[in-house]
Amino acid sequence: MLALELKNISKSFGLFKANDSINLSIYSGEVHAILGENGAGKSTLMKIIFGLYQPDEGGEIFLHGKKISMTSARTAIKNGIGMVHQHFMLVRPFSILQNIILGVEPRTWYGSINYKKAKEEILKISQTYHFNIQPDAITDTLSVGSQQRVEILKTLYRNANILIFDEPTAVLTPQEIVDFYRIVKNLKKEGKTIIIITHKLHEIKEIADRCSIIRKGQFIETVDVATASEEELASKMVGRNVELKVSKTKANVGKEIFKINNLKVKNSKNLLAINGLNLSLKKGEILGLAGIDGNGQSELVESLTGLRRVESGDILINQHIITNLSPKNIYDHKLAMIPEDRQRRGLIMDFKITENFVLQNISKKPFSHYGIIVEKELKKFADNLMERFDIRPRNSQLLARNLSGGNQQKIILAREIANNPDVLIAFQPTRGLDVGAIEYIHLELLKLRDLGKAILLISYELDEVINLSDRIEVLVEGKIRASLDNDMIQNNKSIKEHIGLFMAGGGEA
Repeated sequence: MLALELKNISKSFGLFKANDSINLSIYSGEVHAILGENGAGKSTLMKIIFGLYQPDEGGEIFLHGKKISMTSARTAIKNGIGMVHQHFMLVRPFSILQNIILGVEPRTWYGSINYKKAKEEILKISQTYHFNIQPDAITDTLSVGSQQRVEILKTLYRNANILIFDEPTAVLTPQEIVDFYRIVKNLKKEGKTIIIITHKLHEIKEIADRCSIIRKGQFIETVDVATASEEELASKMVGRNVELKVSKTKANVGKEIFKINNLKVKNSKNLLAINGLNLSLKKGEILGLAGIDGNGQSELVESLTGLRRVESGDILINQHIITNLSPKNIYDHKLAMIPEDRQRRGLIMDFKITENFVLQNISKKPFSHYGIIVEKELKKFADNLMERFDIRPRNSQLLARNLSGGNQQKIILAREIANNPDVLIAFQPTRGLDVGAIEYIHLELLKLRDLGKAILLISYELDEVINLSDRIEVLVEGKIRASLDNDMIQNNKSIKEHIGLFMAGGGEA
C-alpha cells in the first residue's frame, strides 16, 4: 500500500529549477532512501512534502491515496508527517520535555501546562523505542546523538507515521550512527514509514529497502537496495563511474616542515584536552590523525590556528615558532586550514562568493586600492577559481548560503589552495559530502601533496584516513596512542580493525 505519492513535483527559485517534474512512490512501512549529489534537490523535495515549500503549479501530493494540499508544516504534522532536520530545531536552554511539547502543550482543566501528563507520554514513547532519555535534562547538555533522539521523540509525540530524516548521520559519531540504525529498525518494526535523505552509500545498504535517485533536480529511477551494489548506486547518482577508493602513488617525502613539541591545551572546562602531544609533518606527505570525536581534535586545531591558547609547548612551521600568534600571523606563516564546520568557521554565509574567496586578502592588492574594494578584481579572481574547481552554479554574486554543502566546501578548498600554503590542516574535509564531491576533494588533496605541500588530515571517517594517509597517528585522550607507517597501512589487511582497537584505548602502542 502506498503511504505517499508525488506526481509532477517541480520547484523553481528564480531561474534555478531545484525539482523538475519528479514522480515518487513511498510504500507504507518501508525505509526509503533519497539519494543524490549535494544540490541535486533532495532537501527541497522533502521540504515540499513537509509543507515548508509549496510546489509549482501542476504538482500533486497524495497521502494514503488521498490528494492533499501541504500548505504548511502544521498541515504536514496534522496529517502524520514528521521531519528531523539536519540542523536540529531545538531550544537549547529548554529541557527535553519543554522542547518535545513546544507548541502542542497539554493543558489541565484550569489552563496550565499539564507537565505530568506530558512526561508520562514521553517516557512511554521513549521506552517503546529504547531511547533512554530523561525528560527533565537540559537540551544544551546533551550529545549530538541524544539531541537527535529528542527530535525523533518530538515527531512521535505528534503522532507521526511518516518520518523524514535529512542527512541524519552527518553530525553523528560512529557509535551514534550505529545507535541511529537501531532506532530506524525499531521504528520500522513499529510500522512507521521512514524517508532518509542521504548520499552515504553504506548507510543505504545498511538500513534502506528501496532507494530513489535524484540527479540535477530530476528523478532517475528507484532501485531495490538488496540487488544494487554501492558502485552502481554511485554511478547512477553522479551520472558517471566514481572511484570509491582513491588511487595514489607513493609519497615523495621531503624535509620536516611542521613540528609540535610537548603541546598542552585546555578545553572550555579548563581541563587538559591536549596533554603532551608531539607530532612531526614533512613536505610531500599526508599525515592522518585518527581518533574518536572528543579526544582533543577540535582543541588541537584551534590551538594550531590561533583560536585557542596553548598552555605550554611549541608549534613550529619552517622552524619559526608560531605558538599563540594571532590567526592572521599564523596564516602569514603559510599555514592554511579547511575547518571542521564550513558554515561557522569557513565561510561568512551572507557574504557573496566573491567576498568569501578573499577573506584573508581583502585588504591586499589587487583586491583593494587605497582602502577601496575593487569589485572587478574580486569577480575576476572568483570566476577563475569557480571554473578551476567546478563550483556551481557559475554565479560568483550568489551568497554562500545559497550553494550546496559540496560547493561551499569547494569554495574553502579553492581559497586555501590559491593562497599557496606550505602546510594545510584538513579537518573533516569531506563531512556531509556526496561520493562525487568526496572523490574530487581527495584528488585535490593528493595533487597538493604531490606539489610538495604538507597536509595534516584529521577525520572521524576511518576509511578516509586509511585511504589518503601516508602515515597515521592515533589520538586518544589528547595524546598519540600509536603511529603507523606507510608499509603497515598498505600491507595490513585488517588495518581498520587494528586502528579501531587503538582508538578505543586498546592494543599495544
